[in-house]
This record gives sequence, C-alpha cells and structure tokens, in this order.
Amino acid sequence: MPEIFSLQFPQSLGVFDAYADAQKAVDYLSDEEFPVENCLIVGTDLKQVERVTGRLTTSRVLMAGAASGAWLGLLIGLLLGIFAQEGNYLTTVLGGVALGVVFGIVWGFIGYWATRGQRDFSSVTKVVATRYEVLVEHKLLAQGQELLAKMPGRAQTF
Repeated sequence: MPEIFSLQFPQSLGVFDAYADAQKAVDYLSDEEFPVENCLIVGTDLKQVERVTGRLTTSRVLMAGAASGAWLGLLIGLLLGIFAQEGNYLTTVLGGVALGVVFGIVWGFIGYWATRGQRDFSSVTKVVATRYEVLVEHKLLAQGQELLAKMPGRAQTF
C-alpha cells in the first residue's frame, strides 16, 4: 500500500503565502473535476512562534495550581463518591476538591521554584509554515497549471 502522504513523482503546481490560498486552489481544482487525490499541500519554511501571554508571579502560579488541582480533585472526588457510604457523597466530593487544591498549589509552587526565575512568563507555542506548496503528480502538472491559470483572483507565485 503506498504512503498516503507522498506522491510518486511530485511536481510543484504553485507556492502560496497562506494556507487558505493553497486550500482555495485545491478546492478550485476539485470544482473543475481535477483528480485532487493526486495533490499534496506541503507547509515549508517552518518556524516556531511563541506568544507570551503574561507575567508569572508566585500568586499567579499558586492560583493556577489551585485551579488545576481543584479539577483533578473534583474528578477523583466524583469517582470515589460512588463508593462512599450513603449520605457522604457530597463530603467525599468536596474532600477530593480540597485535597486537589492543596496538591495543585504544592506542585505548582515546586515547579515554579525549580526554575529559579529563569522563565517568569507564561506562553503558548505553535509551529507554522511561512509558505505552502501544492504538489501534484507529474503526469497531471500541465492540466493543473492550465486550470489554475483560469482561477479568478489567484494569489500565488511560481
């Protein structure tokens, strides 16, 4: 069985600055009844982008630890509550939440303390491509180029 993310003899049909433009080109080819199962959209020139979301302080770390611990404690409390004696369900659930909060605060503080101020900010990261290339089987290159030349409002470079 051939690899799904490969073509035998791929040729570049076009290079686009945005994924939406590459997707629009393939969608146009599909609308024109081009065999799009012979196409790949490949993100190239990958880069990692990190968005700083805020400053980390001891109080923010402890609050985040308490919140995540509360959720974990709630889950465990709900599961243990099933086996609690009659009339103790709510006490078991609340006990689980309380223990989860303590656990989250302790582990959050230990993790923050271990960095010793080397990373006093929170962030999220994402890997993105700077260009998107549409590849097609070599035997379909001319047909694909001819169709894309007719595509209204195309934004691509070759």
